[in-house]
Amino acid sequence: MPRLEPGDPAPDFTLLDAEGRPVSLHDYRGRNVIVYFYPAAMTPGCTTEACDFRDNLAVLSRYDVQVLGISPDPVEKIAEFRDAYGLPFPLLSDPERVTLEAYGAYGEKTNYGRTVLGVIRSTFLVDPDGRIAKAWYNVKATGHVARILDELGSRAAG
Repeated sequence: MPRLEPGDPAPDFTLLDAEGRPVSLHDYRGRNVIVYFYPAAMTPGCTTEACDFRDNLAVLSRYDVQVLGISPDPVEKIAEFRDAYGLPFPLLSDPERVTLEAYGAYGEKTNYGRTVLGVIRSTFLVDPDGRIAKAWYNVKATGHVARILDELGSRAAG
């Protein structure tokens, strides 16, 4: 499974959003983009993480950051998820897992002591030039957005 590192080009993608419209990473060139991968809409951990991004969107916007959430869920399920929790950022559907695999966010992981194949909760900060600025693999749903905000604050101060 490939692991992206800071400085690597962010794999481009075009995926359907909750309305069935295509969204591409290159549409956000010139901005910072958080691309986060989550296992399944409407599950407790994924809901916690999505709501944490939602609740911190104003702070993220100070850093000119666009948030994109990606899961293997079908368009209908991500639309339900968006509507149920008032998620104001694009959620994208990757049912073939092409983008998940390109980012190293799909593969073997340990779940309750067993090795399974699935989505590895991961987040990437893509810089305005389309390069990986930071890659976080195997993140916890709770508290992860606070760590991202710390990173953005450090970058702004540096």
